[in-house]
Amino acid sequence: MTALSKGRFEARIARDPQDVRRCQELRHVAFLGGDGTGIDADQFDDICTHYLIEDVASGALVSCFRLLTLNGGSEIERSYSAQFYELSGLQAFDGTMVEMGRFCIHPDWNDADILRVAWAAMTAYVDENNVELLFGCSSFQGTDAETYQDAFAMLRDRHIAPNRWLPKVKAPNVFRYAARLRLKPNLKLAQLRMPPLLRTYLLMGGWVSDHAVVDPQMNTLHVFTGLEIRAIPPARKRLLRALV
Repeated sequence: MTALSKGRFEARIARDPQDVRRCQELRHVAFLGGDGTGIDADQFDDICTHYLIEDVASGALVSCFRLLTLNGGSEIERSYSAQFYELSGLQAFDGTMVEMGRFCIHPDWNDADILRVAWAAMTAYVDENNVELLFGCSSFQGTDAETYQDAFAMLRDRHIAPNRWLPKVKAPNVFRYAARLRLKPNLKLAQLRMPPLLRTYLLMGGWVSDHAVVDPQMNTLHVFTGLEIRAIPPARKRLLRALV
């Protein structure tokens, strides 16, 4: 993919180790509240394609994410998500899969075009590589599940994965929101509490695990999220591809 831009922002693939290092520094700031001098790095960085979204005028890195391509469900155990979720149901998936991970936006930047450019870059990658399933861990900031009860209740009511793909519990510390929550969600509050990336997944027909993993290392709660490309509503596909 060549560089892709909208307004003041441009998305591109990392060209060298220095670009990857910049992503790791941003992730440290976004996930762990760092001051820009530390990094968030793991063994998956070496096998992923890294995307940077930059402010064209200043060159500032405002967002990043990484992609891991799998040739089908038989490779699902190679994914980052498989550390936290039992994904045997997805082993039967026979199309190309891509895991989107470590998506973040710099806390000092608040512009809806950043997410739009990120999704446009993702759409271009999906189209170019004939991807049939997009998946990953969608994170809520912090580990206090009570803060997000309305959001979790809405996920329970509307967005649980089909039984054939439903992830099972693997992590030692989880919040079984689908089984335990009884409240009727305030939908306005649920939308406000929903992470922007997850909100976009759901708008396109995405689904989630029935439990959230409590991840103290990253200071997040996350749910496994899947999106079957063929299930994306045609109107939503047109909007995404209009940005490519």
